[in-house]
Amino acid sequence: MNRRVGKKLSRRLVTAALIGDAARVRALLRAGADPGRANREGTTPLYQASVHGDTAVVELLLAAGAGPDAESGHGSEGLPLCGAACWGHTDTVRALLAAGADPSLREDGGTGLTPLEWAERGAHAETAAVLRAARGAGA
Repeated sequence: MNRRVGKKLSRRLVTAALIGDAARVRALLRAGADPGRANREGTTPLYQASVHGDTAVVELLLAAGAGPDAESGHGSEGLPLCGAACWGHTDTVRALLAAGADPSLREDGGTGLTPLEWAERGAHAETAAVLRAARGAGA
């Protein structure tokens, strides 16, 4: 696949993940879209799906090889697990953890908040409990 086509597929994949179009995500992955490739703005499809709590799309992207700990964006985004935790998307948090996301990672290159800190700031008790359990299991 040439570079131009790859960029176009990546841009479309990020958009499909943003709007939660699982059928389109599947089709783009079959067409060769890289599940870990960010768009021009640095946004990854996995981050888009995670921050919107679209667990089905998150699972598709993870199964296709998206890295659960790949940071997204240029300062205003972050880790998929942090994005899901910030908004209390507990099922998405569980899917990311099951795929190996590290609950202890800090976003912004290690200087930002952890997923647990995001969940607590948003008063998402169930999400915070899942993250505490995951941190305890990894300790």
